[in-house]
Amino acid sequence: MAKWHENLSKYGNLFSSDSISGSSPPSVFVGSYNYPKVFVGPMVPPIHGDTSLLDNPERWAGKSLEEIVNFRLNLIRGIQKVSVHQTEGRYIENLQEITMSSKPTDSDLQFTKTTSSSISLDGESAPFGPIGEIKSVKFYGTSATKSIEKTFYDKDLNAQDAVLHLYNSGIDISKIQKCFSIGMLGQKRKLVPTKWSITATDDIISKSLTEELLNYTLIDSYKVFTYEHLGNLFSVVLFPHRWIYEMIEAWYSNGVLGFGSDFEDARGINHPPAIAGAYFAAKLGVTEYLVKNKIQSG
Repeated sequence: MAKWHENLSKYGNLFSSDSISGSSPPSVFVGSYNYPKVFVGPMVPPIHGDTSLLDNPERWAGKSLEEIVNFRLNLIRGIQKVSVHQTEGRYIENLQEITMSSKPTDSDLQFTKTTSSSISLDGESAPFGPIGEIKSVKFYGTSATKSIEKTFYDKDLNAQDAVLHLYNSGIDISKIQKCFSIGMLGQKRKLVPTKWSITATDDIISKSLTEELLNYTLIDSYKVFTYEHLGNLFSVVLFPHRWIYEMIEAWYSNGVLGFGSDFEDARGINHPPAIAGAYFAAKLGVTEYLVKNKIQSG
């Protein structure tokens, strides 16, 4: 966290204006503050062109912390307060349209007043640049991703099946999370705060993959994987055993050492994990590897 603050201070975006014109990656954000009436809107950088990298975590592997901070701080967040039950109407439908888009969407936002150049970091959501309350907004040149468009209009499909359909169609998980968040999936639709939609999507997909890998043969040896990135060290140990998953997380911040863990067997986990969304994010990576290689392990 300290490293994030250091880079935010060093590379902080000083954008301050009562309007912005740029190409949204495309990106939308649904806040959780004041739920069920939350702040919802697009995220737009003050540049035109291919901005897709700015909000596509699948392409950030190997990028430096400084680069990722710059990606995020270039995104100006426009907001309007909306009930989570409001999944129709011009404003939300426009946001759903850009979320479906297969390419960056040119956007013009007019704010009620000049945006503040201040930025914040809450430890739960990825940082972004200044925030402005939207007075008016226009989007141009969207091009719908066909599989997302088809799923969006299929209102007989429940949310879980919709997520899995998009995943099996090759849609990036971060894209699926945005669709889930902006109320585009399922039978009884509503807006879902971005940080909750990320966890829900990871949970749905990893649960489905777990069911699949239970049919595969056990590995016959121990495997150890390690990866270090952005000051984080990841270690994964696979051993010859029927599926069982445990995640242990440790962190050091402001002189305090934190520690948390949780686990499950083939029956899954029946309570919110002690380490929150990180549990499902890591489980997703492990189950994807096992299913890809058609193997099972503990």
